[in-house]
Amino acid sequence: MYTLITAASTAKAYQLKNQLQNGHVLLGDHLDLPEVMVKAGKMLQLPNPQKEAYPHQMLALCLDNNISTIHVLRSEEAIQLAESELLFDEYGIKLIFVDDQIQ
Repeated sequence: MYTLITAASTAKAYQLKNQLQNGHVLLGDHLDLPEVMVKAGKMLQLPNPQKEAYPHQMLALCLDNNISTIHVLRSEEAIQLAESELLFDEYGIKLIFVDDQIQ
């Protein structure tokens, strides 16, 4: 099982990854990512949180990539996912909302 940290284009994501010290951590972002990192499987291109289907797209992404925990770093993601926390919980996916969320 993997842990996903959103906002991969920020320093906060890398700080959190280092704190977790877990080899099963994936970084992802809905913003542009280096294509070489996405193709290598080191980063995931996430859906846009401004789209209505975002929670369902994230759920599908988690199920497809064996993700059991998401550390949500951006407030726009948190707002969308908080409304669907029960749905993620039903699939055994834990959502962790970071206190000092990035704008």
